[in-house]
Amino acid sequence: MVEARVAQLTGMHAVSALGRGADAQLAGVLAGVPAFGPVGRFDTAARRVTVAATLPEVGTLPDELAFAIDAACRAAGLNRAQRTGCALLLAVHGGLTPGAGPTPTVLAGQLATRCGLSGHTRVYTSACVSASTAVADAAAQITRGEVERVVVAAGYLVEPDQFALFDAGRALAVDGAVRPFSAGRRGLLLGDGVAAVVLESSTGRRRGVDPVATVAGWGRSGDAFHPCQPEPGGTGLARAVNGALRRAGLPPQAVGYVNANATGTAQSDAAEAAALRRALDAHATRVPVSSTKSVHGHALEASGLLELVVTALALRHGELPVNAGWLGPDESCPVNVVTDRPQRTTATHALTLNAAFGGANTALLVGVR
Repeated sequence: MVEARVAQLTGMHAVSALGRGADAQLAGVLAGVPAFGPVGRFDTAARRVTVAATLPEVGTLPDELAFAIDAACRAAGLNRAQRTGCALLLAVHGGLTPGAGPTPTVLAGQLATRCGLSGHTRVYTSACVSASTAVADAAAQITRGEVERVVVAAGYLVEPDQFALFDAGRALAVDGAVRPFSAGRRGLLLGDGVAAVVLESSTGRRRGVDPVATVAGWGRSGDAFHPCQPEPGGTGLARAVNGALRRAGLPPQAVGYVNANATGTAQSDAAEAAALRRALDAHATRVPVSSTKSVHGHALEASGLLELVVTALALRHGELPVNAGWLGPDESCPVNVVTDRPQRTTATHALTLNAAFGGANTALLVGVR
């Protein structure tokens, strides 16, 4: 009998305001102390909101991405020869200011060359589902037997243009805190995020590498509802969750944790809670839910990969991150939020969800043994 091919996470690296390295991300989300502070990287004097989750010392985005890719490959035990023929899927912002750096396509090629990846490159610029879409594509290629391994990388460093757009759109939290699913939530806050992961079939085990986790299922959908607002009933995101479960061959009860997209905005959090009720039925009121954006901020195109890393590590560690900023329950968000302190778990599967303007939704189902 031929063993089914599974996409395994064999190496990872991540950077955020919580620190450098995957272990720093896990420690930060479990500590539950938000990393938001005054932005010193550019002038915010004309802005309504002046805080974000930024690293005090950070390199250029190309340099940070190159380091992350190399570190993830080293964590997976890949030498230069083993990187030959490996594809790079890169998620970054597509609207680069002329003269600010290479275009995303050029950047992907440069990073592949710097890091010794000689396979094809592909760029994802689909806003806040960019990285999770890239992971889904990588997992699909591996499970179909098209490739043995893929590197997925993503990066966003808080910069003045996107900061100004979100501030002008009154999406940023004026009280300086992200409060997902909570009463009194005021909006989102941006945060640095750079991450890279190595996804492989069984080749990692043959090298003696113990996978951190598997991408057991994935689902994608579109709301076709509004340019900026989610469909209030959560039907699109629910379809993505159902797709991930169906691909993995698992029932809703198998989900032991949800790292929600929840950005701390009134409409999106309520729609996501409705989506969980649609997709998980009665289990939606029992499964622990939190949004690690409450600690590390919203890393836009990189969010899906940063949150995949922390979800996989938390599940493997057996401790679920707290939902920071909690003030109290909101009747529009009847979910089982992890508050006060991290929650111990023996669960083997977790969902990490992302959504973007335009109504795009993704769901990644992570599994550990």
